[in-house]
Amino acid sequence: MNNHSGVLHNSNTGRESGEIYNGGDACQASGTSIFDPVLCELIYLWFTPYKGSYILDPFAGGSVRGIVAAYLEHNYIGIDLSENQIAANRLNAQEVLKDIQPPVWICDDSENLEHYTKDIEFDLIFSCPPYFDLEIYSDDNRDLSNMQYDKFIEKYRNIISKSIGKLKDNRFACFVVSDIRDRKGFYRNFPATTIDAFQDAGAILYNEAILVNVAGSLPIRVGKQFARYRKLGRLHQKVLIFYKGDPKTIKQEFNEIEITEIEMDEH
Repeated sequence: MNNHSGVLHNSNTGRESGEIYNGGDACQASGTSIFDPVLCELIYLWFTPYKGSYILDPFAGGSVRGIVAAYLEHNYIGIDLSENQIAANRLNAQEVLKDIQPPVWICDDSENLEHYTKDIEFDLIFSCPPYFDLEIYSDDNRDLSNMQYDKFIEKYRNIISKSIGKLKDNRFACFVVSDIRDRKGFYRNFPATTIDAFQDAGAILYNEAILVNVAGSLPIRVGKQFARYRKLGRLHQKVLIFYKGDPKTIKQEFNEIEITEIEMDEH
């Protein structure tokens, strides 16, 4: 993955992915997309203050964010409603991490996160929320993907508020989001809703980057809908990074990142 002008290029197929997790179906029991492990590594390296940081993931889904956190010696707590997904995550972590302390996954509704984190303050919130009904994760009535949109947003905002309430002052939060369409085909502006929810909870938008996904079968998948309805396919997600506290404290709270020059071949 390269970082240039706020663009993060997904290297989801290749050596980086295979070394961090086995790439098998156990990473995502629901059969939905696998989160980019290289993005995980960068977020942890750039936006955690020290090794052993506590990381909260209120929409845990697959195993990747937890496994990368454990590999980098952080304390990760992820919450997800799916028992099958949690079981698959634990199995995948056991296979990949060997003797490394595994992440903690909790099977429950994230609105109950305070029950499991009473004595913990977190150093980073890092998650990728469900995109409403774009992917149906379970038939659980508490599952956000099964709700009417207004109820989905109400619950989504509440989970964000509770998560930020558990975040230490002068710490970052990161959500990877994309937009979603309503039934008429218009965009709902879900990233803006996410930004509003965080800012109402006390975390202000500090950085924004674009995660460019591998194209793969996108032209085939969107071909008919573009021809009929002129709908363009989305090849990216937004990486929204928020800060709770005074940005002037960042240089005291976080280690300086070494920036190296990249030599360009003139030919």
